[in-house]
Amino acid sequence: MALVRTVLPEFLDALDPHDPKAQRSRRDLQRLHRVMGTQNILLDGLRKLPLCRAGVARSSPLHVLELGAGDGSVLLGVARALQGEWPAVALTLLDQFNLLHPITTDHFAGVRWDAHAEVGDVIDWAEQPLIAPTPSSGRWDLIVSNLFLHHFEAPQLTRLLAAIAARTHCFIACEPRRAWLPLAGSHLVGLVGASKVTRQDAVLSVHAGFRKQELGALWPGATEEWTRKEHAAGMFSHCFIATRNGAVEVGRHP
Repeated sequence: MALVRTVLPEFLDALDPHDPKAQRSRRDLQRLHRVMGTQNILLDGLRKLPLCRAGVARSSPLHVLELGAGDGSVLLGVARALQGEWPAVALTLLDQFNLLHPITTDHFAGVRWDAHAEVGDVIDWAEQPLIAPTPSSGRWDLIVSNLFLHHFEAPQLTRLLAAIAARTHCFIACEPRRAWLPLAGSHLVGLVGASKVTRQDAVLSVHAGFRKQELGALWPGATEEWTRKEHAAGMFSHCFIATRNGAVEVGRHP
């Protein structure tokens, strides 16, 4: 019997970012990403995107936005792995808090990713007019989200995906998979030293996760406009990729 999707507030989201419990939980998440193989899942999807293929000449950086970016550590690992494969990248990390450490910014710069944080609520971002002057309200070559979409109920998620589709050529999301094996794993994260906050949130995340074609069903646009791929990834994750058909001419915006 399939698990019914249930979205409940996660404990980390209610903590001040300077709270020691929040800081420890974010360190836990870095370890859990390694266990889940998140970096390799994202790399596999990103290397297949037509806008991001190696050897494509660009006169300007690739404009990338990460939603709910946290401290940027996952995407930094991706950037390092793509060094020499991708052109320069202008990266915006959108989150409700600025968790981007100057050292992380320097590490991004070392692989030709110009990273900066933007503080804001993603629903506010989604509801901004596309012509608004702030950088993150414009159009992007690529939008990424990682363990973020599962925080939203279907009505909010539908609006958010519509805003993403209006602003990008390509979108990739890596989310918890809602299934019995990931749920069992979520009850065992204490074995890798996870704190109480992380142990509680891991279980909530799986219950709020995705399976089969649930994200694709909410994605706007006709089949002839978008190619959508959605699949289980690794033991615990769920991956969704949407690519605008015909958007292979690098540097052009929809």
